[in-house]
Amino acid sequence: MGTTVFTGGTILIDAAAAPGTLTSTAIAFRDGRVVALGAEAEQLAAQDPATETIDLRGGTLAPAPGDGHAHPLLGGQEALGPAIREAADVPGILAAVAAWKAAHPEAAWIIGGSYDATFAEGGLFDARWLDEVTGDTPTILRAWDYHTAWVNSAALAAAGITAETPDPPLGRIVRRDDGAPLGTLQEAAANDFLATTAPAFALEQRIGAIEQATRRYAAQGTTWVQDAWVEPTDIEVYRAALAQGRLHTRVNLAQRADPARWREQVAEFAAARESVRALGADRLSAETVKFFVDGVIESHTAALIEPYADRPHEHGLPNWTPEELSAAAAAFDAAGFQLHLHAIGDAANRFALDAIEAASAANGPRERHHVIAHVALLDPADVARFAALGVIANFEPYWAQCDAVMRDLTIPHLGHPRDEWQYLIGSVHRSGATVSFGSDWPVTTLDWRPALSTAVTRHSHVEPDAPAWLPDERVDAASAYAAYTRGIARQALAPDRGTLAVGQTADAVWLSADPLRIAPEAIAELEVLGTWLAGDATFRA
Repeated sequence: MGTTVFTGGTILIDAAAAPGTLTSTAIAFRDGRVVALGAEAEQLAAQDPATETIDLRGGTLAPAPGDGHAHPLLGGQEALGPAIREAADVPGILAAVAAWKAAHPEAAWIIGGSYDATFAEGGLFDARWLDEVTGDTPTILRAWDYHTAWVNSAALAAAGITAETPDPPLGRIVRRDDGAPLGTLQEAAANDFLATTAPAFALEQRIGAIEQATRRYAAQGTTWVQDAWVEPTDIEVYRAALAQGRLHTRVNLAQRADPARWREQVAEFAAARESVRALGADRLSAETVKFFVDGVIESHTAALIEPYADRPHEHGLPNWTPEELSAAAAAFDAAGFQLHLHAIGDAANRFALDAIEAASAANGPRERHHVIAHVALLDPADVARFAALGVIANFEPYWAQCDAVMRDLTIPHLGHPRDEWQYLIGSVHRSGATVSFGSDWPVTTLDWRPALSTAVTRHSHVEPDAPAWLPDERVDAASAYAAYTRGIARQALAPDRGTLAVGQTADAVWLSADPLRIAPEAIAELEVLGTWLAGDATFRA
């Protein structure tokens, strides 16, 4: 690999560095590493006529951001079904489903995502609404939270779900007054349906979905993604995509721990990890185990310490008992896995912290990089525990705004004061803990730019005059960008990434302006002009 030198703009070396030391005027890449900065980099360009010199045209070359929690395979597969995400209401969803059915008359099933749950009161959708446009074609649509599904009557019949069907363990079949299924399935009821009743997409379709997803990531400057929910069949999809040269970012796979059979999975997951390691590929790893500790607040399935404000007898639907979670965490920790725990409710976050603490106590001191993802509702008493335990807090900063979901569903479910315990990014950052950022795509946008803006402003970038929601939880642009770079590097088990210091891996993004120096609302409009992964260009505008 030859030498590439960038000049004619700003080099953002390290978002977390002290002021005055974080920028340069030139940088040189060789053999996948940063080899020089400033005048030394310029001299390399002058000495070697074979050097590729790139004029940044007044832009900024920055450390490439990562995505600490996403579902690229699921996101890519959405394009294979009806375009319901763009719908503005229930009729819009039905119109999109009808259009897809008309364009695919041969389809035995209709499978799509992601609908907006605020379009129906309480997020409850009726099978009969879908029946009007789907007829006898079984149909399942996933909500944007990916914890809920809306099915039609033909799909209920295909699964044998009737008034007599009991709720599955860790799931809920929403019912009419007479006990008949409404058409909304929550948690395991939705996931079991997708696993056992709805047909899977063909392998080539799934490989294509991964390729398109990782191309989209490369086009926005992203060089590493945590796929935070992987089943055994998904690993083969990724292996095939890698073999065919169709992975355009690095992806780390988090295999999902099943509360019913996690003991057998310890050896299974270790074998799968070794099979991926044996490929010797920088772009694919499988170092992580995913735990769904609970569900989501909007469906009353997130685990809360105190009952829901609007359901005073319900605490949510935890997927693990605290004892089993701690035992499983200790077993996977002992096997050398990184733990990645989905925790939404304040009880779930406490259970997750307790489990990591128990694993550390059981297996002895060593450097760990365990992750609690979302940290949506956090009791203030637990803020300091992240730093004390060395736990990475992975937030999805785009959620840290008072949008329709927050206003219409989340806040009424929580009540006061818990409505002010949400996405405590500033508090956790100030405590000294490592913060990383992610998207949870396709739940929300994979684009880090509007999310970075939201972390700084605590409101939507399209409403620049809106008040900041929980303004004390804002972070400055440097801290927010560091969560996408330095924070991600720690989460990715890659200390040689996250900055553009000499000797570091040459992961970089060419931006039209410096994200640390422009107005926060303008960050969302930054242009990405190029992306380099270990010195190789994966995208050029």
